[in-house]
Amino acid sequence: MGHVRGGAELRGFPLTSGKQQDSAQTESHATQAMQATRLNRLSGQLLSRLSQWAENPWRRFSLLLLVLLAGFSAGVSIGSVAGVLMVIDPVGALVVVAASELAIKARRPLLKRGGDKLPLGLLDMARMGIVYGLLLEGVKSSI
Repeated sequence: MGHVRGGAELRGFPLTSGKQQDSAQTESHATQAMQATRLNRLSGQLLSRLSQWAENPWRRFSLLLLVLLAGFSAGVSIGSVAGVLMVIDPVGALVVVAASELAIKARRPLLKRGGDKLPLGLLDMARMGIVYGLLLEGVKSSI
């Protein structure tokens, strides 16, 4: 019926102060899922909406091409910045290789998942664009 602590029972009255209860509730809520805000719901629905929008083959092709070109632009800019500063060449290479390896690791669950393969295509196109942009920068700097 009531709270029992150390053999004492109080009916309807907690033995802890309001601050202690608030911190305990905050800790229990922190371990639960994120709050269902509008931003959280919209970000969760973004990929499904994008997949629905890209059901048309021309839209899918244009989206994949845009991601490839954006990746290429990112690769060229990474190569240009690393080339100008010359101090961060090893660090830049490490970051790019680590990001590429993480993209490859993220690819496996996308392959196993059934349904639309748009996220897999987007990831592959971004990765290919970045690698191609870096390769082109390397060739330009060696000439």
